Amino acid sequence: MVERVTATPEAYAMIEKLAGMHGSLLFHQSGGCCDGSAPMCYPRGEFRVGAQDVYLGEIAGQPFYMGAAQFDYWQHTHLIIDVVPGRGSGFSLEAPEGVRFLTRSRVYTDAENEELEKLGPPPTGAERPAAA
Repeated sequence: MVERVTATPEAYAMIEKLAGMHGSLLFHQSGGCCDGSAPMCYPRGEFRVGAQDVYLGEIAGQPFYMGAAQFDYWQHTHLIIDVVPGRGSGFSLEAPEGVRFLTRSRVYTDAENEELEKLGPPPTGAERPAAA
């Protein structure tokens, strides 16, 4: 099965640390202001997923959503969430740890694209809201 989003081992470790500190998390990548198109990590329930947000899957058991406009650009790529040293947005939970989440990507193969087409579009926030 083709996954739309995964994470590096370093990102998984940071996500697990943050979940231990804050409980259930939620990731959202918007392409808006603040940190551009960086993935943002929030305590689940502190970010409202909208009907235009696209659910891409889970990383380390935490849901990952992307704004519809961003998804239009990224839909042909597999997203790989990484964590790197440096300051990102003050809104994202990893910022006080001196690191930031970063999206890397690779273009899907023809076979992966065919499988994704068979699956149809991913659900939106209206179809798969994030539980608190």
